[in-house]
Amino acid sequence: MNFQPKGIIPAMVTPITKEGKINESALRKLTHYLIEGGVHGLFPVGSQGEFYALTVEEKKRIIEVVVEETRGRVPVYAGTGAITTREAVALTQMAEASGVDAVSVLTPYFIKPNEGELMEFYISIAKATQLPVLLYNNPGRTGINISADFVVRASQVENIVGIKDSSGDLTLTAEYIRRTDDSFSVLAGRDTLIYGTLCYGGKGAIAATANVAPKLIVEIYEAFMKGDHKRALAAQYRLAPLRLAFDLGTFPVVIKEALNLIGIEAGVGIPPVGGITPKAKEELKEILKNMELL
Repeated sequence: MNFQPKGIIPAMVTPITKEGKINESALRKLTHYLIEGGVHGLFPVGSQGEFYALTVEEKKRIIEVVVEETRGRVPVYAGTGAITTREAVALTQMAEASGVDAVSVLTPYFIKPNEGELMEFYISIAKATQLPVLLYNNPGRTGINISADFVVRASQVENIVGIKDSSGDLTLTAEYIRRTDDSFSVLAGRDTLIYGTLCYGGKGAIAATANVAPKLIVEIYEAFMKGDHKRALAAQYRLAPLRLAFDLGTFPVVIKEALNLIGIEAGVGIPPVGGITPKAKEELKEILKNMELL
């Protein structure tokens, strides 16, 4: 399979109205904002997109809106992770029918399958679609940490083309890269480690903070690819306060609040997640001002 995930791919938020419905106009505005910011792909319905709180019908509509608004300008990756194999297969096939270019599949959560069961999970999904499939490692959320041995074996499956690693363990990320060939894409999932992942040979990042600061994160990648490591590292440092600000509220609401502040109506989190405190909002405003986003 020739498709290779690379560059900066925002893990898109799901804008929600006060009535708890998908805010399609804000989602379209966000799609344009990100593409105009120079991103290399879009990733709706992931963790930052609150996939766990959405119905199948809502996921389908979000994907359709993003695909429609993107109009082929960049690839669209959809999150299709689920606890069971049958649901993950069904979501992947729905995403394929909706016109996405690839899917990213989170490991199951709540349950903890062994590596043999996990391999069957991914192979079943890969066999059920013509799309490129990315593994998604997020042990802090799922309790499962994908090993380097597992990634080496999974990379031999024809349409498993890469992995998003949100472990925050740069040693593990480096092992994924060292032990797979160059056709397999390892993407940073921890926004503070984009530069480090690129240094090790990673292909880019799926980044939540790119919702708010796409041009800055694209600068990390593009400066690095041009050999300007000093500028890439400086951009990574400028980004750090926004990623560290995630602690100002319950995941994943801080990025939604930041989007509200810069003029994209993302709303608040899907209950029980809500907004952030007035004090936290002032701290977030200060961070955005320092980044020259306000």
